[in-house]
Amino acid sequence: MRRPSLARFQRRLWPALLAALLAAVAFLWATPFLWTLVASFRPEGAGSAGMASLLPDTPQTLENFRNAFESGSFGLYYANTLIVVVGVLAVQCVTVSLAGYAFARLSFPGRDMLFYAFLLQLMLVPPALIVPNLRTVVDLGLYDTLPGVMAPYFASAFGTFLMRQTFLALPRDFEEAAAIDGAPWWAIIWYVLLPMAKPGLVAFAIVSVTAHWNEFLWPLMVINDPAKHTLTIGLAAFTRGAEGGKEWGVLAAGTLLVMAPLAVVFVAFQRRFVDSFVFSGVKG
Repeated sequence: MRRPSLARFQRRLWPALLAALLAAVAFLWATPFLWTLVASFRPEGAGSAGMASLLPDTPQTLENFRNAFESGSFGLYYANTLIVVVGVLAVQCVTVSLAGYAFARLSFPGRDMLFYAFLLQLMLVPPALIVPNLRTVVDLGLYDTLPGVMAPYFASAFGTFLMRQTFLALPRDFEEAAAIDGAPWWAIIWYVLLPMAKPGLVAFAIVSVTAHWNEFLWPLMVINDPAKHTLTIGLAAFTRGAEGGKEWGVLAAGTLLVMAPLAVVFVAFQRRFVDSFVFSGVKG
């Protein structure tokens, strides 16, 4: 038998080395999550919460989750966060759809220049807007309220760009037929364009929900009342107490309570998420 050539050996070696490297990077990336997952189910006094926690050599318990949920008021934090996330997304769906329609379908002087100027806010770092936004919220009497947390996000440059690109990718035949039948502009948007632009809306909803679920700095600046804290602020306050008491299992359980909903939704709808971004019309 002929020995395999060096070129053939290299063709087999490099993919194997690349796979091993990616596996090592994935393991390093997942180690904190694995530590948190295992430590959250370990009973108190079962040993240190170091790397040994990755070994399932101790009994498992849900006591840490119960303690975290009760001591950290996570039920209240969930309610406040859902109000913020759903409220922001509901208003954004209206504003970005109308703005995207205007930039994609309407003709008016300076439309393109206005659109490019509108996109300039994508270049601004969000912390740079904290002071003017905070002054505006105070002037509107929305300080220390959940609407004050939501207000700066009611308009979205990224959402407007995404919906404009989505509408541009849609054929005009359907809306022209609806206009011939006498449908007003709002009916054309609601009954004709938005159903076809559903992938774009889903893609934007993914980004919006993830961003505002994990938002920390702005709610921290606006909210003082503990009863109005969102999950991220509540988790920060909760971890200070848990770290002081060396309650590592409770701390890990509280962290999972914050991240689990997004992780479960992503795993359940992963294919839908990917398809939404692929077919959302972000071209040209």
